[in-house]
Amino acid sequence: MTAFKPSLPDALRRIRKARGLSQEAFSDVSSRTYMSALERDLKSPTLNKLAELCEVMEIHPLTLVTLAYAGRDPLNADQLLAQVQRELNEIVAASKIENP
Repeated sequence: MTAFKPSLPDALRRIRKARGLSQEAFSDVSSRTYMSALERDLKSPTLNKLAELCEVMEIHPLTLVTLAYAGRDPLNADQLLAQVQRELNEIVAASKIENP
């Protein structure tokens, strides 16, 4: 079995289409050319740009990133989110120890 390769461009395209949005719908935050380049993996967005794009799609940026890493399998998303929750808990617990 081949390992799944995370794909932000695929996730972006899937969410955009699921929301019924054209690339032009992002004109307040991006050009159609830029959206096309993102979806073809020719450019990489900053976190600020991701937040703006997600605002247009009315989703949280973590939804986009989760879809990029989990692919089409909801079970992958559940496992991924459980891992993130464990890691966040570890980081918060460690930071409380270091900075009481």
